[in-house]
Amino acid sequence: MTGEDERVDETDGEPNDWDAEVAEWDEEVAEWETDSAGSAGDTDPTDGGDTVEDTGESDHPSTDDEEPVDDPDLEPESTGRVPKVVSAGHINWDVTIHVDRLPEPDGETRIERLEQSGGGSAANVAVGLVGLGGRSVVYGSVGGDESGALALRELASAGVDPGQVLVDADAPTSVTYVIVDGDGELLMLANDGANESFSASEFDPDTLRAADHLHLTGQRPETAAALATAAGEAGATRSFDPGRRVGDREFDAALHATDLLFLNDREADALAASTDIDPWEPEDRVVAIKLGSDGATVRTPHGDVSHPGFDIDPVDTAGAGDAFAAGFLGAALRDPDVTEGGFSHDPRDYQVPLLVGNACGAIAAEAVTARVDLSWDRVREMMGDSPESDLLIEIRT
Repeated sequence: MTGEDERVDETDGEPNDWDAEVAEWDEEVAEWETDSAGSAGDTDPTDGGDTVEDTGESDHPSTDDEEPVDDPDLEPESTGRVPKVVSAGHINWDVTIHVDRLPEPDGETRIERLEQSGGGSAANVAVGLVGLGGRSVVYGSVGGDESGALALRELASAGVDPGQVLVDADAPTSVTYVIVDGDGELLMLANDGANESFSASEFDPDTLRAADHLHLTGQRPETAAALATAAGEAGATRSFDPGRRVGDREFDAALHATDLLFLNDREADALAASTDIDPWEPEDRVVAIKLGSDGATVRTPHGDVSHPGFDIDPVDTAGAGDAFAAGFLGAALRDPDVTEGGFSHDPRDYQVPLLVGNACGAIAAEAVTARVDLSWDRVREMMGDSPESDLLIEIRT
């Protein structure tokens, strides 16, 4: 969480009218959902002068202290478009197995529930963005087998454009076995299969030029770097969630070519140890760091903003990070103040994306599989469970 800086702003002691704030949020989101032109205004339920606090000590170095910021305006201007996002990376078929506990070596445990669904980080984010009113094209590769056909069918049914997906007839679709214990913790078994058969040279450049944003997930480093470079030349903003192998793969070129990074805290530490990028104190980009049950923090060159997340009983944490990215992008890309000319370095601009990202991550953690149906109704419902969330946003500059 954020460090020892002074409280950013105080209200005059007026009680928090949560119902009124939720009504304002509902009105804004309704415009997004019903406006055929893609009206994109959004408000944060914290608007109205509520307290913005700094409440905790940080485990990581803080940014330079400056004067406290003013109470932020959480009502970004509306735009007349719905963002179009290309999500590039892994497309899997998931087999999710729920057990009461993981067995010891040479032990045995009973399967309590088994589900199959589409998976893979690129595909999960693409589906989540469509649920939040965006337009998604997914780019990756599957095998020419039944699992690949099922994965593509699910994507199309969810409203994602899978027309660019490469079908590699010589390799199997990557199947991931996700084993979840009674506490919602998980382990994953996976084969690479066909999920990195695609390359940047096979992607239609016109599709990329028509996109507003490119979101990269795990893939071959050279493919990620080439796609990020091409997106920058096309004028699209770029984000990257490299995943668990960030410290083991040569992602330097792709990392430096993107505007926004998504990491969890372990990945952030691994990246800081293996590259010249310090995610906790970024010099030239925005970094959203997921902290599990402790919420998330957004680090920028000019400060940071944090939120402790929502109090839930997790069922399955697989896909929660993908849902966080979908929610964060779904809110941020609709706000021209955030993305005009690249992602803003003002931490105050990320309060709404952070809240929505945390809400979507919590929704996913309460679901049985990594693929979750996101909607603004579900986001509102999750936020309604935590009306004090506005008081816990922490901003430092």
